[in-house]
Amino acid sequence: MASSRDRQRKLARAKLDRQLARRANAARRRRRIRAGVGTALILVLVVAGSAWALGAFDREPTEDTAANEVCLWTPQNTDGNSNLKDVGEPATTGLPVTGTRPMTIVTNQGEPVSVELDLASAPCAAASIAHLASQSFYDNTKCHEITAEGAVRCGDPSGTGLGGPAYSFYDENKPDAPDASSEPSPSPDDPPTYPKGTVAMIANPPGANGSQFLIFFEDFTTTEPRFPIIGKVTAGLDVVEKIGALPTVDNGAGEKVKPENDDVVIQSLTVGEPVLDPASPADPAPTGTPTSEASGAPEASASAG
Repeated sequence: MASSRDRQRKLARAKLDRQLARRANAARRRRRIRAGVGTALILVLVVAGSAWALGAFDREPTEDTAANEVCLWTPQNTDGNSNLKDVGEPATTGLPVTGTRPMTIVTNQGEPVSVELDLASAPCAAASIAHLASQSFYDNTKCHEITAEGAVRCGDPSGTGLGGPAYSFYDENKPDAPDASSEPSPSPDDPPTYPKGTVAMIANPPGANGSQFLIFFEDFTTTEPRFPIIGKVTAGLDVVEKIGALPTVDNGAGEKVKPENDDVVIQSLTVGEPVLDPASPADPAPTGTPTSEASGAPEASASAG
């Protein structure tokens, strides 16, 4: 019996020794892990401190480009309108917003027509036309209408009234409609809404301007202005009047507005460098703002203008 009890004691002792050994090994592993973590943490803190001292966490000043944007260009669906021509988009920042910019239109109808684009009232239209001119967008295109409003309509390479670039932009400098509550309007003493020589954008739908423009060869007055004014003719108005006097035929849509021989061609259109107004601040805020029907920028569509 004694021998059996001794054997049980030895077995129990051996089991206890194994348990104590396992516990000791586990404790040593925990100590090693803690030591490793502590060392790594110290190393991270040292590296981070060195990087901070060297300026690695200094934030570079960021420019708020949205605040400096002058114009917004809305992409148009070229798949839905094959008359649109993709020649890229103008810049949105760094555009001139004061003074004027010369535009020269050479046609097959006589001397060049000189236009003064109004950068203060229509900076985006001027930027768009300058961009398109730099891409030869207008060269060898036809002025496809002599409109009922007394204007020559140009700027559509397709000659359909549906053409333009693959972007659009909102109205600028559209004349205000007369106050309906005032005296009968327009009064004979009021100036015309669009004086002879006015250059204005035309778009379909309104507010989604692209490349098409009007040059008025006679005064036009309306109670519902639709065309944003972008400049005026400074030379060659007699050429515009000559074009306006050409006979017209049906354009296929029931309107007698197409030049009879379909031969009013813009051979070239160029835009010169901005001419700053010395009386204006160096960097004034643009005065051209979206109208209510084109708040922000017009929605993307297969539009023409």
